[in-house]
Amino acid sequence: MAVGIFDSGLGGLTVLDAVQERLPDVPFAYLADSANAPYGVRTTDDIYALTCAATQQLFDEGCDLVVLACNTASAAALRRMQENWVPPGKRVLGVFVPLIEALTERQWGDNSPPREVAIRNVALFATPATVASRAFQRELAFRAIGVDVETQACGGVVDAIEEGDMILAEALVRSHVDALRRKMPTPEAAVLGCTHYPLLQDVFQAALGNEVKLFSQAGLVAESLADYLTRHPDMLGTSDGCLLTTGDARRVSDRATQFMRREMVFSTA
Repeated sequence: MAVGIFDSGLGGLTVLDAVQERLPDVPFAYLADSANAPYGVRTTDDIYALTCAATQQLFDEGCDLVVLACNTASAAALRRMQENWVPPGKRVLGVFVPLIEALTERQWGDNSPPREVAIRNVALFATPATVASRAFQRELAFRAIGVDVETQACGGVVDAIEEGDMILAEALVRSHVDALRRKMPTPEAAVLGCTHYPLLQDVFQAALGNEVKLFSQAGLVAESLADYLTRHPDMLGTSDGCLLTTGDARRVSDRATQFMRREMVFSTA
């Protein structure tokens, strides 16, 4: 009865950790497409094909519901998947919806016209593919007006995290924040638009300053998923919980254990 959680690599473990804490009785099947990570520098068609293949693998494991715990996949592939690919009886959700709900303080089902919200200047830190998709701005515009979004494509950060080079990752974060500040000196809020980035949340906050409100997705996704399963308990599926990777299972297990500070044992998908 597991729910599927997919990410291109290890960033989705921040979401897995949050949903496991929020829903301790629900098993989760996590799949990291480590062999093809990172997705953030790939073309839209490539991201779509890889995301469909990984999602199908989780469906084959017995999951009826899969959460794309990957902003790049959510931005570049989710809508196309939902419109053209998702099989009957299956569901695929992304990580943008809970974030937009929190930022605009309105539920996704609220179809009233866009309105002004409290936050006016937002910095978005994301992968190059997520930035290029403009998915965040598009979804935000359906619900809010008057919000200035400045984006910063954080090249190299995901690669450094996946390689376990946190010193380089931290240096890159500070560099990207400096670059964003040159474009938007005083953001009111900052969005960590990649599920890898919460691993460096303290670094982002320190570089931005405590006056900037930081939106990180893991907790928001966990609450949204709990609400969804309350309304759709039939989507729990039939599989058991597991940790799968398309890459080297031992190497991925070591990296995951390092990041999460608890033992994480992956099997080869």
